[in-house]
Amino acid sequence: MAETDNEPLPEADTGEDAGYPLSEARIGRIMEALDDGDRARLWAEMEPLHAADIADLLEQISGGARRRLIALYGQEFDGDILSELDESIREEVIGLLHPEVLAEAVRELESDDVVDLVEDLEDDQQEAILDILEASDRLAVQQSLTYPEYSAGRLMQREVVIAPEHWRVGDVIDFMRGAKDLPEQFYHIILVDPRLHPVGNVTLGRIMAARRGTALRDLLEETFHTFTVTEEEADVAYAFNQYHLISAPVVDEEGRLVGVITIDDAMIVLDEEHEEDILRLAGVGEEGGFSGRLTETIRDRALWLFVNLLTAILASVVIEQFAETINQMVTLAVLMPIVASMGGNAGTQTMTVAVRALATRDLTPRNALRMVLRELVVGGANGAVFGVVMAGVVGLWFGVPLLAAVIAVAMLLTLVAAALGGIAIPMTLERFGIDPALASGPFVTTITDVVGFFAFLGLASLVLL
Repeated sequence: MAETDNEPLPEADTGEDAGYPLSEARIGRIMEALDDGDRARLWAEMEPLHAADIADLLEQISGGARRRLIALYGQEFDGDILSELDESIREEVIGLLHPEVLAEAVRELESDDVVDLVEDLEDDQQEAILDILEASDRLAVQQSLTYPEYSAGRLMQREVVIAPEHWRVGDVIDFMRGAKDLPEQFYHIILVDPRLHPVGNVTLGRIMAARRGTALRDLLEETFHTFTVTEEEADVAYAFNQYHLISAPVVDEEGRLVGVITIDDAMIVLDEEHEEDILRLAGVGEEGGFSGRLTETIRDRALWLFVNLLTAILASVVIEQFAETINQMVTLAVLMPIVASMGGNAGTQTMTVAVRALATRDLTPRNALRMVLRELVVGGANGAVFGVVMAGVVGLWFGVPLLAAVIAVAMLLTLVAAALGGIAIPMTLERFGIDPALASGPFVTTITDVVGFFAFLGLASLVLL
């Protein structure tokens, strides 16, 4: 091939950083540069990293290393890094930044990212960031903060591209070419009537493919959703996922356009909802993860450990009622944990499926009875299968046929109760406005333990003694 004056293409990265730039090797090199106080080498290692990767790095290292890295990193700090940081350390990082560095970082952000940044900060830090913004941007952020927490008004961005409904393709192209403050990324032109009521979306692709004289109204998308500023962000995220939306207008109480929500923000909400459900199913709140403050993590986990302690005491009370039975047949004490463990696992399986189905709205009052019956069949089938298995094991192990029959029946009853409790408890909590992901675990555990011990020891008392 003939040589050209163009710069050579970079070689393909086939090394350790190819898929995920923030590899262990790179982190090691960053820490070495940090320990040596080598700012040039630190910059060389961090320059290829995405803002999300740098946020991951700041979350993974210790507090002391985080302070030294920010100090050595210098006078530039991408505002997107602040947006990507976990809330538990974001406030700390903001406090470490030089005011001028913080000001430049915040000015780079879209209005929705600024709202997300400041809404959880202390009042003094919140005011300091708001003072950085230009008057119009500050007013927009302050107005967004007046909307309810976790609402569409908090989630939306104010930067939006609109066009009168009578415009043609040529009009909007000329407008965009002459505009100086278009959003960095947008997907739709929102058509509005004279009262600023949105009437439809037109994709940029359709605009670029149409002739200049084509009326924008002829290019409207078939699927068009609007959200009110007070609508819950979880409902917004569900709609984006359900109807495959890319962006959607947000309107005030009078139906006037005030902002737009884009798919990236909606998917972040959906991801946070999933993460929150997983943590709550384990009895761990938002502050109970690895990035949370130590004291808050201890407090958060201790609360649910205390609840579990109470349920364990209740199960022990049931066992105590059959103390004489256990004394006469010590073998029962050997087999009790098997019944309880199987019931607990079966209950957790059903509960997890039920909580997820409630969150995705696949489990509704209309199909609740069918789903409950389905889980009862699943619990009964598994109870019968594993009851027979345990009967064979116990028969060979202890050579007592009646004991084998007792554990088989107890296993069946326990798994049926676990299935019923695993789906009925989340549904009941949802009905009374209580988050089923947060409160279902202890109740399901209590039911499976109590039913399992009562069935096994009660049957043993009646049949064996």
